[in-house]
Amino acid sequence: MKKNDFGFLSGILAVAALFIFIPQVMEWYMKFNKEHGMIMSFFKFALLATLGEMLALRIKTGFYNQPGFGILPRMIVWGFLGIIINIAFQIFSTGGPAFLAYLGISGAPDAMNGSFSILKLLDAFTVSVTMNLTFAPVMMTFHKITDTHILQTGGSVKGLFSPIPFASIFRNINWDVMWNFIFKKTIPFFWIPAHTITFLLPTEFRVLFAAVLGIALGLILAIGSQKAGMEVIKS
Repeated sequence: MKKNDFGFLSGILAVAALFIFIPQVMEWYMKFNKEHGMIMSFFKFALLATLGEMLALRIKTGFYNQPGFGILPRMIVWGFLGIIINIAFQIFSTGGPAFLAYLGISGAPDAMNGSFSILKLLDAFTVSVTMNLTFAPVMMTFHKITDTHILQTGGSVKGLFSPIPFASIFRNINWDVMWNFIFKKTIPFFWIPAHTITFLLPTEFRVLFAAVLGIALGLILAIGSQKAGMEVIKS
């Protein structure tokens, strides 16, 4: 373990210890999260998903940061996506059970927020499938575009807020990697099961768990970018 790894891990453990050993910190979090869910979504994803990308960079280069990587711009983008993800959670967690009720499965909407049951498992699976097959690919593509824009503008906050050439970046995405790895493999084999678990949790913990999964999301998208780069080299 390198010195920067020790510092990185120590920082994570120190933050975790605050929530584990100081009840007031957890109480404050629960209260603030209930009253200001969107604000907390911003910060949870800004921190945890960016952490995932930093870990991916560490695996790739041996460093958690490098010139042009743009930690702060990435945090801003992930914070924005955290808000959008929370909105999607509210929509799909209501719409999925409502769709089951429309199909004639009575009790589905009520089961969503009840204790564990087969019906709640069906609810959670339905929410996860519908969200990951419709919302997730759009969100992941948007992240790929903003990630490319951050790199192209030198990793600066000013560059992030410069006009994004969406059409140009969209055309140059490596769709072979995007489809065959990001969409085709991670969505059915990781995200649908992971988010099924997410929606089995009590409402107040769903976005938090999703934010923890944001570490994996940051890793997956960053690894996808690395795979895309390797494909370019091979070609």
